[in-house]
Parts: sequence; structure tokens; C-alpha cells
Amino acid sequence: MENTDIISVDQVSMKFRLASERVDSLKEYFIKTIKSQISTNEFWALKDVSFHVRKGDALGLIGLNGSGKSTMLKIIAGVLKPTKGSVAVRGEVAPLIELGAGFDFDLTAGENIFLNGALMGRSHEEMERSYEDIVEFSELREFIDVPVKNFSSGMVSRLAFAIATVGIPDILICDEVLSVGDFRFQEKCQRRIQEMLDAGTTLLFVSHSIDQVAQLCNKIVWLEKGNMKMFGEAGEVTEIYKTSY
Repeated sequence: MENTDIISVDQVSMKFRLASERVDSLKEYFIKTIKSQISTNEFWALKDVSFHVRKGDALGLIGLNGSGKSTMLKIIAGVLKPTKGSVAVRGEVAPLIELGAGFDFDLTAGENIFLNGALMGRSHEEMERSYEDIVEFSELREFIDVPVKNFSSGMVSRLAFAIATVGIPDILICDEVLSVGDFRFQEKCQRRIQEMLDAGTTLLFVSHSIDQVAQLCNKIVWLEKGNMKMFGEAGEVTEIYKTSY
């Protein structure tokens, strides 16, 4: 029987080293490091987490701040390599993790559309075909020739979201991206994500709004201090989660 899992997370653990010494300059840090005067604390952001996502699923990751949600998304997106365990991803990933991270703020919004497209592996021709849709969706037409350094954070997020959600990727990874702009624009973003789901995209979604997660997702992973507390159907997990906090 063909394996329909598009993402397989097997016993993934992630360890960070946190320097506990205070240093006032990079020079002082290197001197103390050479002399072994910097003490580090080990912090396990994730501990033996396993779950599988089937093609077409919308998986929400929930948990309090510091539970490991964003770390898990970054590992699946290939931004971080796990300390232990393995992740298999079968398909093209569109990560919406840090909106605007790939922008050159000295360039105009229009120039950044092509720059971001190139960073996403899309050709100049593809981005030309999508250009009008991006401008229209972002609602930034009158600012398209303005350098992005003059944009508010909300405008940057709107442009980044419009670029990143062009086309129908196999997997869309969203980390708190539906907090961009005003409430009306958030609803617009949510509708676009729903359209991608309807077209067969698999979604990994993190939001502080448990109602947003319940609305978009059919499966949920609940993380607590790096451990997986629960994995199952969205309705069941959100109900228990709400009564726990």
C-alpha cells in the first residue's frame, strides 16, 4: 500500500545551548570562550516528538509560549536540523515563518517581489505572471515603487504574505501569520489559505487563536514544554486544551 504521509516526524529532539554569562562585546565573548569562562545551559526545546501528516491534512500546532511549536515548524521547513530523530518531507514547502525575512529594505516593494520570488526558487517569468495578483492582494498598489524601509510592519507583512502564497505549494507552513494587518485583512488571508487547502495543499499552522486553529485544521499536535501531550482530531484536542488552561 502506498504511503500517503507527506510529512513524517520520528522521535525528534532539539537541544539549544544557552550562554549564562553576561558579556559586553564580541571580543570579550571570544576571550572568555577561549579561556572556557563561558558556562552554557542545555535547553531541550523538543523531546522525542513523533507524528505523521497525510497529504491534504491541515495540522495545527498548539501550546503555550515556549512549548516548541515554532522550533518544530523550523525543523520541518529545513531551517533547523534536529539534535536527534528524523523528519521526512515529500513535496515543495512554502514556509511563512518570518514574514519579510528575505526582503532588501532599500529596494522598492515591486523589486522585492522579484527578489523574494528568486529566493523561493521561482523564475522571473513566473513572478511576472503573478505580479498583478500580488499587488492586488497586498493592497499596496500606490506604494509599489516606494522603498520597503518606509513601510510599516503591517505593510511589510501584507506584501510578504501576498508573495509567499502565490501558486499552490504541496505544503504551506504558517507561524502566527494571520496576525498581519487589520481584522479585515486577516480574514482575507484566512480565505486564501482555505482556497489553498481546497486545492490540495497540506497545511502546518501555528496561531495563538485556538478558534482560528479549530476553524482551519482537522488534526492537532499539542506540545507542552517540548513534549507531545496529545495528537488527534481537532475538535477533541481543542476541547481538552480549552478546559486545561
